[in-house]
Amino acid sequence: MPKGLVFCFFLVFSKLVMAQVDSTEVIDYSKFGDAEGVKRYCTPKVLNQLPQRIISLGYELQSGFDMPCIALSSWLPAFQDFRINQVNSLRAQVNLPVISTNKLIWQLGANYWGSQFNVEKPGNNLFVNSLNNRSMVSSGLNTTLFKPLNEKNFLILQASADMNGVFRGLDDLTSKALTFSGSAIYGWKTSEKNMIGTGLSRTYRAGQILHVPVLFWNKTFNDHWGMELLLPARGHLKYNFSASNILQLGFELEGNQFWMNLPNSRNGEVFIQRGELKPRIVWDRKIKGFIWFSAQAGVRQNWRFDVMNEYDAKENNQLYFTSNLSNPFYFNFSINLVSP
Repeated sequence: MPKGLVFCFFLVFSKLVMAQVDSTEVIDYSKFGDAEGVKRYCTPKVLNQLPQRIISLGYELQSGFDMPCIALSSWLPAFQDFRINQVNSLRAQVNLPVISTNKLIWQLGANYWGSQFNVEKPGNNLFVNSLNNRSMVSSGLNTTLFKPLNEKNFLILQASADMNGVFRGLDDLTSKALTFSGSAIYGWKTSEKNMIGTGLSRTYRAGQILHVPVLFWNKTFNDHWGMELLLPARGHLKYNFSASNILQLGFELEGNQFWMNLPNSRNGEVFIQRGELKPRIVWDRKIKGFIWFSAQAGVRQNWRFDVMNEYDAKENNQLYFTSNLSNPFYFNFSINLVSP
């Protein structure tokens, strides 16, 4: 499990309470006219879609891999190769509904991802010692808005703010460790089995800030087969053995930019641009009621592990060093409380 201080920025969200008034009055429905005049709105789900996670707590293990070409310091043109025995990660997520009506669905959430690198023979390399002795943490808040416009059209708006870094203590918390992401999607629900949309996203999933077009597509082909896509972030083909036993095959791209205090760097601090592509197979199974178990296995493919001298850096002259990490197998297990 991760060593050192673990930082988690979870907020407690107030629940929306609505009072209902009972009435025994006899209603004359003729007063309301033709029911066809009532405006209808599309829902955010398709048939046989995976249940949404409200609370999730999980553990992830990456097996051993090589971490080559780690700089000794910014003043010495020398590099070292290291072996990472494993990476242990604790993952947690909360998504709570604030407003849930047929005209608007608004959720607030919090997330935590803490990774501990177990380095074989770290020696005196300051960068590797920081990774070995502390957790690489990403923790933040997010909000999602689903706004149906009518029976067929909808908007999805999402925004998040994350504090990311390899921190020694609370004194290390800095605005330079903050990253901001967001997306906007306009879509069409053509049937209860098909939703498709497109839009734009600002994301750090590849480790480096990107502004990219996105494709959202949830489709149910029949009682067993379907797919859930949010490209380029993730995409899965799924098979429903039953409504409570689901298998998925696909991938997810995840990562962020992490701040680190590093005295032997050019500015006394660096920014680790970490991006991971994970081809994987995922099994979700209901345990009881709204409690589900999820297990996934796959390969963690290195997308980017660049250590930069400046925030949101992209130019070669801003690069401190880069490491072409080898690609280990990984396993992830989680317990989840899902929505009805």
